[in-house]
Amino acid sequence: MSEIRVLVSGACGRMGREVVKAVLREEGIRLVAAVDKVHTGKDIGNIVGLEPTGITVKNDLKKAITEDKPEVMVDFTMPATVMDNIRTGLKAGVHLVVGTTGISAEDLREIEELCADYRVNALVAPNFAVGALLMMRCATICAKYFSQVEIIELHHDQKLDAPSGTSIKTAEMILASRGLNGHSETGEEKIKGVRGGDLGGIRLHSIRLPGLIAHQEVIFGGEGQTLTIRHDSLSRESFMPGVILGIKKVVEKPGLTYGLEHFLFED
Repeated sequence: MSEIRVLVSGACGRMGREVVKAVLREEGIRLVAAVDKVHTGKDIGNIVGLEPTGITVKNDLKKAITEDKPEVMVDFTMPATVMDNIRTGLKAGVHLVVGTTGISAEDLREIEELCADYRVNALVAPNFAVGALLMMRCATICAKYFSQVEIIELHHDQKLDAPSGTSIKTAEMILASRGLNGHSETGEEKIKGVRGGDLGGIRLHSIRLPGLIAHQEVIFGGEGQTLTIRHDSLSRESFMPGVILGIKKVVEKPGLTYGLEHFLFED
């Protein structure tokens, strides 16, 4: 079986560097291009702290796709640019693995249409950590037995969007699993927004502090008891097994897949 040719978009960012290292170390896939707006012309191996690879950073995504002919593009860039990158990749016939945050329901509909029009596949995943996916899975089970739930997500202070895609996805999965009674409205907010955002009756709370990576608590409340499910990513390496799984599976799964859990769980 031939190796899967991979382009990393946002290769010099915090997540992009980890993806580059993971791809370089994995059998069955091969890094063929690195794209970013910084470090143009430098060897990506040197950028990520490894031996030179002979692959220099390019700043033109469309040109890199044309020249290096990747089969899969991994995108960890910025919410403001991710949709342009997605359009460029799909229209060029490249399968996508997207971890960039800030993708809306409307964006997902557009990605689905592009996949159908150009006969390519895409994985859009709010979280690539296996532990986070298990947390979300467990939350859907617990939702059948508790009437109310709130979600607290904690991320580093450089994260550009709130709430996190993981917290939104978790709330959506809980709502799909079982309709909840909604949050309590007793009392008043002395400071507007202090009770968090509302998604279908589930309160979401976002914390941004230096020192954090990615963390989430799902807190269920019932009569005389609470149940808390928590996941912590202590380094960005925690996401890499999921990214590699996404690269290998996206070439096989037609159309748009929203959430890595569809590749991880059989049912």
